[in-house]
Amino acid sequence: MTQHIARIGIVTVSDRASRGEYQDLGGPAIHDWLTQALASPWRPVTRLVPDEQAQIEAALYELSNNEHCCLIVTTGGTGPARRDVTPEATEAVCDKMLPGFGELMRAASLNIVPTAILSRQTAGILGRSLIVNLPGKPSAIADCLHAVFPAIPYCIDLIEGDYLETHTDFCASFRPAHARKKHA
Repeated sequence: MTQHIARIGIVTVSDRASRGEYQDLGGPAIHDWLTQALASPWRPVTRLVPDEQAQIEAALYELSNNEHCCLIVTTGGTGPARRDVTPEATEAVCDKMLPGFGELMRAASLNIVPTAILSRQTAGILGRSLIVNLPGKPSAIADCLHAVFPAIPYCIDLIEGDYLETHTDFCASFRPAHARKKHA
């Protein structure tokens, strides 16, 4: 019997990186963090798009509907600058929004830097995919993922996505007792 491999979308939103003027640091930082966190097999499906709402929306739809990613994590485009439109693209494609993700990420980041209040990251559900917006700075990506990832595997269970397990020494996920028994 072949073991199922979860697909996880990683979307870097950056004008400069999409033009080849800047090395994408956010996408690799997400990949590295997930590699340390996930105990279950997974495969990244990456995209690099400019700060254009239509292109971000298209990438999110494709990763959810065509690539069947249970989790899609974006990096970049969450600040207050005029071209920062990742949250708008996420809200445009999602069936349900999960504002608690953004609230917790900002709260965790405010313990580190006062400008975290400027971040507009959010999360939502598109079909059977959870989309989570992260900032672009690699250290901020790790801070935010550590804050919210404990809830992500169970959220994906609830939307009938892939079953994700974490390395508990790196990032312990939480599932209610009835949910743990169902998949054990």
